[in-house]
Amino acid sequence: MSSKVKVELDLKGLRQLAKSPEMQAHLQRAGEAVAAAAGEEYGVRVHLADYLAIVNIYPNSRKAAIENSRHNTLLKALSSSGLQMHK
Repeated sequence: MSSKVKVELDLKGLRQLAKSPEMQAHLQRAGEAVAAAAGEEYGVRVHLADYLAIVNIYPNSRKAAIENSRHNTLLKALSSSGLQMHK
């Protein structure tokens, strides 16, 4: 016997959740873990986009930027943390 399940998403609620202070705190913690794995010269910033919160992890110095460019430091730190990058 086949039955179809219909799921209707509450987009307004999903947007509120994606921009909530709890989501921002979670992203901050995850970003700090990746930055710590990359080294001392990396920073973290959480900001709000149209529909969601976004975390940026970035080199704080020219030296770190060059290191990241040559060795993919942030990508390796992200992989070691078990997180994934979305394009």
